[in-house]
Amino acid sequence: MYIDYLTPESVTDALQILQQQKGKARIIAGGTDLLLDIESKKHNPEILVDITRIPEIKGIRTEGNFLIIGAGVTHNEAAKSPLVNEKAQVLAEASRSVGSLQIRNTATVVGNVVNAQPAADSAVALVALGATAVIASSDSTREVPVEELYAGVGKTKVNSNNEIVTNIIIPALQPGEGSAFTRLAQRKALALPMLNVAVVVSIAEDKFQQARIVMAPVGPQPVRASDSEELLKGAAINEETIQKAAEAALNHANPRNSTLRGSAEYRCATLKVLVKRALETAVARARN
Repeated sequence: MYIDYLTPESVTDALQILQQQKGKARIIAGGTDLLLDIESKKHNPEILVDITRIPEIKGIRTEGNFLIIGAGVTHNEAAKSPLVNEKAQVLAEASRSVGSLQIRNTATVVGNVVNAQPAADSAVALVALGATAVIASSDSTREVPVEELYAGVGKTKVNSNNEIVTNIIIPALQPGEGSAFTRLAQRKALALPMLNVAVVVSIAEDKFQQARIVMAPVGPQPVRASDSEELLKGAAINEETIQKAAEAALNHANPRNSTLRGSAEYRCATLKVLVKRALETAVARARN
């Protein structure tokens, strides 16, 4: 099938094309997942609307205490950005874990979210950071927490036939806060993770003030370890507390047996180790 390819130079122009085509057009940025989906007939657009030439969705910047990631930012750009490494280190680490160098140079951080795969590395980090997606349509703009964008495995609440995620807004890490990303995979490059964990902690006077612990793939989307987060509030920072939090994370993990990622039993046993390591690293960074 012949697919037309358009390259608008503004978000307004892109949205106008989507509105005019009434479901026949679809947004493309990096395209590393979308092109495979088209080949497999999961999506059948007549027109692809390439947003990579739109200046307003490029770049990484700060606004007050927030870090803004444009929809055109690739994983490599996020991984190398001094701003991301300083204010959202867990995202830089996760972005470095995605695919190969060629994929990281093309695939976008926002695309990792919109593709809605539960183990997508940078999306897991964004949920831990409490990030929000800015979604534009022809008649409105809305802001939705990244963790609320999932509608099932590989299904998103963003309609790429008539909406564009223009930016991701991330609360920048403050003094006394730290983050970390841990990952288990069969090999370093081009491998889907068997497990990944992203953690953000806030500490004061050698106690946990707050924690966000996100795990994948242990459910249909990145999963918050809510029991662990509650356990850590106000708790003393020591090995016993961190071990209890790592154990409690299993209350929210439901990995399935997989020939690719290992048995559910193995991954549950390993998940505790990853959560513990991520918490220890995040605490050490918060102290520094």
